[in-house]
Amino acid sequence: MKRLRQLTRNDFDHEVIIETRWGDMDALGHINHTQYLSYMETARVEFYSSLGFDNIRLTQNPSMILGGMNISYISQIEHPSKLSVCHRINRVGLKSFDFLGAIFQENQTHPCFTGIFKMISFNYKTQKTVEVPVIIRNRCWHDN
Repeated sequence: MKRLRQLTRNDFDHEVIIETRWGDMDALGHINHTQYLSYMETARVEFYSSLGFDNIRLTQNPSMILGGMNISYISQIEHPSKLSVCHRINRVGLKSFDFLGAIFQENQTHPCFTGIFKMISFNYKTQKTVEVPVIIRNRCWHDN
């Protein structure tokens, strides 16, 4: 796999455009680190919808729960900016899978943020993990 800093938009199969808001800035004048995670969450939920899930709800079976993340802040983003928030399903196990995500500023080739988000396929009613749905298995990215 490419080093995360070398990824480009072509390394992903889902993209959401997000514009920063004034309130996303911190006292130092750049986008606050917590906002990156909010942008990623918005794009992940939109990705689920594109796969045929009706967003993510407690009553949905299976649903998803975030099990962990490994993130890298590569460069600062200032407001206002137009961002491409990109994802791909990078790994699939029996009951979990990984989203690889990146945020690109408009007109930039390489990401300013990357993250690997471990998602757990979960049934909230029984409070147990369940197998990853076939539609997610079929979307797993395979590097050539």
